[in-house]
Amino acid sequence: MPQKSAPKLYAWSLSNLEENQSVLSSSPSRLDGSISHQQHRSPQQRIYVLGVGNLGILFASSLASLPNPPPITLVVHRKDLLLSWRQQPGIEVTRGDSTQRYLDFDVELWSEEKPSLGPAGEVADGQEIPNLIVTTKASQALPQVDRARRYLNDRSTVAFAQNGMCKLWPPHGDSYMASRFPDVSASHPNWLACVTTHGVTSLGQFKSLHASEADLKVGLVFPNNSADNASYLSNLLAESPHLNGQVVARDELWILQLEKLVVNSVINSLTAILRCKNGDLFTKKDGTIANIIDSLLMEASNILQALIKDRSTGAILQTAPGMALATEDEMTRKLGRRRRDLLGRFSHDKLKEMLYSVGHKVRENTSSMLQDVCAGKPTEVNEFNGWLVEMAAYLEGRIDVVHHKNLVDLVENNTVLNEESLGKHFSNLTDNRQGRLANIQNQ
Repeated sequence: MPQKSAPKLYAWSLSNLEENQSVLSSSPSRLDGSISHQQHRSPQQRIYVLGVGNLGILFASSLASLPNPPPITLVVHRKDLLLSWRQQPGIEVTRGDSTQRYLDFDVELWSEEKPSLGPAGEVADGQEIPNLIVTTKASQALPQVDRARRYLNDRSTVAFAQNGMCKLWPPHGDSYMASRFPDVSASHPNWLACVTTHGVTSLGQFKSLHASEADLKVGLVFPNNSADNASYLSNLLAESPHLNGQVVARDELWILQLEKLVVNSVINSLTAILRCKNGDLFTKKDGTIANIIDSLLMEASNILQALIKDRSTGAILQTAPGMALATEDEMTRKLGRRRRDLLGRFSHDKLKEMLYSVGHKVRENTSSMLQDVCAGKPTEVNEFNGWLVEMAAYLEGRIDVVHHKNLVDLVENNTVLNEESLGKHFSNLTDNRQGRLANIQNQ
């Protein structure tokens, strides 16, 4: 990955828009009478939320609900969104029969284009971004952070809140870090990742339905020498109302992301193709859909079990509690036991048990991928099923991923099928299931 310079970014606000006479320059995103928590706070307490879709709205509204909330800046990605905010400021979250509007935010657009009207200030006034929560789609998360790299340093904390695996986990994260932050001991931010199981759907621009309240896990992916600095953001997320957050250890975070990836690779992709609610996938214990799910889980299990055995995972698993104080021999034994435990956790049967449990909890929800295809937006199928296919190739084994490849093709081609026609795209399903199950049992 070649080194490339990070651009200067201007922080466009409402004061940079044309016909701005009606907008108060001091606090353009607030209405008269609203209470402001933005002033008289340390700049290091400010939290930037990059991406104001469903997850961005969930995180921002939850942080704003704290008894003593931090100053929050919402970062949109298009100028027309700034215009929309000027016309109707605030974000709305509906829970049950109650809708709450949140107003106390600053709003910016980060652009390489210098504003022709109003102040032309840089992002974070040209200083470092202290706290950044990235809630864009997974494919845009790292490119957007890379674009803002000029304003990130070892005093920054960046939390990724995407579906799929964080791109900074080993083995691939090392190449990015070496390219962008050569002095890995000091210069890079603390990188966090979030695993959220909340169900959130869109009700329009800056409006979301919190359809099912679940939980949030947050932890370090790639710490720097000042890892304690990350505790400010992670603790706020753990304390925020509605998130049901918890700070977890690095190895457990990685495992939780892998498990959620498996869930997303099955539920999101199949519901996008079948155009159905999540729960419709689990109404029958046998039949075409159940057989396809079994095959997908077998392939995922083979990949994850091979990954557990790979040398690259040692750096993650050695961060488990108690490892740091162990002798070399003790660490080797503990690492071996940890790997054996995870081989069981990622077995076909355990993954199936987990999937069906999650499927029951989110049975009334509409998956994010189905929402995307219905809205004509790009999907995250390459972050789910595509990640499994790429990981199988990285592991250089003869791991069969034909069914996950099949789903990638179907979703990318915007294919809509019923159960019977879907089954025709998965030939020799029963034979393949039995063969893969035999391979797993012989491992």
